[in-house]
Amino acid sequence: MRVFLCEKPSQGKDIARVLGAGQRGSGCYSGMGIVVTWCIGHLVEAVPPEGYDERYKRWTLEHLPIIPERWRVEPKAATAAQFKIVKQLVGQASELVIATDADREGEMIAREIIELCSYRGPIQRLWLSALNDASIRKALGALRPSAETLPLYYSALARSRADWLIGMNLSRLFTLLGRQAGYTDVLSVGRVQTPTLKLVVDRDREIARFVSVPFWAVEVTLSHAGQSFIASWTPPQGCTDDAGRCLQQPVAQQATERMRAAGNAQVVSVETERVREGPPLPFDLGTLQEVCSKQLDLDVQETLDIAQALYETHKATTYPRSDSGYLPESMLAEVQTVLDSLVKTDPGLRPLIDRLDPTQRSRAWNDGKVTAHHGIIPTLEPANLSALNDKELAVYRLIRAHYLAQFLPHHEFDRTVAKLACGGQSLVAVGKQIAVAGWRQVLAVPEESDGDGDDAQRSQVLPALRAGLSCQVGSVDLKALKTLPSKPSPQGELVKAMKGVAKLVTDPRLKQKLKETTGIGTEATRANIIGGLLGRGYLLKKGRAIRASDAAFTLIDTVPAAIADPGTTAVWEQALDMIEAGQMTLDTFIARQSTWVAQLVQQYSGTTLAIKLPPSPPCPQCGAPMRQRTGKSGAFWSCSRYPDCKGTLPIDSSTGKRGAPRKQRASRKAS
Repeated sequence: MRVFLCEKPSQGKDIARVLGAGQRGSGCYSGMGIVVTWCIGHLVEAVPPEGYDERYKRWTLEHLPIIPERWRVEPKAATAAQFKIVKQLVGQASELVIATDADREGEMIAREIIELCSYRGPIQRLWLSALNDASIRKALGALRPSAETLPLYYSALARSRADWLIGMNLSRLFTLLGRQAGYTDVLSVGRVQTPTLKLVVDRDREIARFVSVPFWAVEVTLSHAGQSFIASWTPPQGCTDDAGRCLQQPVAQQATERMRAAGNAQVVSVETERVREGPPLPFDLGTLQEVCSKQLDLDVQETLDIAQALYETHKATTYPRSDSGYLPESMLAEVQTVLDSLVKTDPGLRPLIDRLDPTQRSRAWNDGKVTAHHGIIPTLEPANLSALNDKELAVYRLIRAHYLAQFLPHHEFDRTVAKLACGGQSLVAVGKQIAVAGWRQVLAVPEESDGDGDDAQRSQVLPALRAGLSCQVGSVDLKALKTLPSKPSPQGELVKAMKGVAKLVTDPRLKQKLKETTGIGTEATRANIIGGLLGRGYLLKKGRAIRASDAAFTLIDTVPAAIADPGTTAVWEQALDMIEAGQMTLDTFIARQSTWVAQLVQQYSGTTLAIKLPPSPPCPQCGAPMRQRTGKSGAFWSCSRYPDCKGTLPIDSSTGKRGAPRKQRASRKAS
């Protein structure tokens, strides 16, 4: 009997339909000597410390470090019934096909069960990039040998065990040390979650210690040949900061008066440059989450759920958990099929599709930059747009537009910089004239600031200017401005920071090593990491942005720098990539992690933590101090006299009090 082991029931149903296994059984489909069964995510989980020894139920420093001699997993209680079905079918199999998601985690979901069931028969791997029928048939005709994807399992296992070692040992260690210092809540430490949290804490501290500086700008409205345009005053040297902003009001005031008195401005020079912009790549998951956070106001988990639904439920787009926006060159042969299916899906696209060049090869087509997965694009078969809700449709259209953009010309525009003199002062006017709309016909990408003026200047069209021409001065507007701090990070920006962690590393050798790694976490796990931090109360939602809670500041100030350092975590991710590539063994990696954890336990066990306890509001019922706790809906304030008093408050009730400790922590001011 040939058994296909899938990751989810819906995936099993799709594969069974294509295989002709139409007889529904308990937890499976069967027919023609084939059985298709499925997991429900992870059917097994790592055994907790108390599963190895009852004495570990009690948290105590004497028991640390806890390092299993023989690692164990056990079936999850919630899905035990399905595990029993899968175990029985795997035991009867003469051949097994792993059909879980085509990534590191999907490999682990299947292989852990195979190991636990002691299956020793032949194994093949079904590698799917989409769940429409055509893609399933194509993948079934190109099953991969088991050995080809086995290193993915070792990499996932290394990640899981490293997370266990660090989470179980260091969370206990620092929670116990925190209790000795009077901090009663849990200090949850994680291999990925703690460095991620530090990114937000550092950003919040940068905002808290920011000192606003006043500066002055002058905007001049000029006209030539009946056309008005805006120019900006260029302050003289000696009165500006590093960004060229005028810090001396009298200088700006005097310049304003001189230009008003002059009445005319002379063109000194005009330079025009033709700029060509290629289309952005198709989406990887991280970029999709970033764009959807910015443009559609979606949380990163919501974006992932929508992308998963477009792939799994609607069969409209390809596999979403991709870390690459590039496409394999072999898929050039499928371009016309995809375009035809898009027109069948949405007939209103016909005029645009007719303007595309299906033979055009953008930079997206590059075998050398495709990882285990390619960019997220529409599938080979028509989709039913009426089945999509508004948010799903908006995300689908973004994915579709990024694909269609690959077959349109470059976006071209002329950028003109005109320098003028007025009343002894220097002015600069910047203009933009679109020459070829190109791919921006389908994709409106917000333009980045070029530092030469405000939005009005960057979008304006200048009149025909040449050196020596005279322009009439209209209004001269002196603006009193001030520098502004960075804004709190929206979730999409945090994902971007997690991906680009190399930018935050100062060591040049480490920085170089990190440039080609995945950063903190993976495409499949970043949303869960952020969600976990929100659930534990370390991160708080403030509108579209996220902020660090008092508990987050306490944690980051408490744990060793190496644990919270994004560079350390990225190096670990690099090691996981090496295991996946066969360049490091699982045992070597775990031995190093075990040694490192044991050293930290030894180093810190006898220390006394200097914890700044966060201020707490008084209980609204009895007036006693409150303590921060975490429930099913996240963090909240609970009376310290609980259960005698059951008074609670939402965590935001202490917002006003939380500002003070941050200012006390900020000992240095930005210049």
